[in-house]
Amino acid sequence: MGLLERNDESWMREALREAKKAEAEGEVPVGAVIVLGEEVVARAHNQRELLHDPTAHAEMIALTQAAEHLENWRLAGARMYVTLEPCAMCAGALVLARVEEVVWAAADPRAGAIESVFRILEEPRLNHRVRSRGGILEIECRDLLQSFFRRRRTEPD
Repeated sequence: MGLLERNDESWMREALREAKKAEAEGEVPVGAVIVLGEEVVARAHNQRELLHDPTAHAEMIALTQAAEHLENWRLAGARMYVTLEPCAMCAGALVLARVEEVVWAAADPRAGAIESVFRILEEPRLNHRVRSRGGILEIECRDLLQSFFRRRRTEPD
């Protein structure tokens, strides 16, 4: 395993820690970290229930944090690690923020906008290209999501 793969796994474990925070708060367990060079500049997890905000996805919160930290909305050179394939809103925001690369763990066959349902990052009419790779720690991240939804289906209202 090369250095890049080891770093990818390490950064994705950071995102997975964020996802577990979301789970502990009763949120869908998705976590994200944004890395610039070898520094984490943002870390976040889903907070839609807490904030009563449909846009409070881990990716959106992390993008806002990174922009604030860097004092620049252009996140050139940044990589996002996220435990679930981003949706259309988040994929669009990655493009608008000029993120260099997104690395995601589990595919989202219902709403994924990197390759599962839509391919927003490949849209030729957009003015920026975000590289993407999937499957890093896929099994662990998918298992966390599946167990969360399994528990929700069996819990009494």
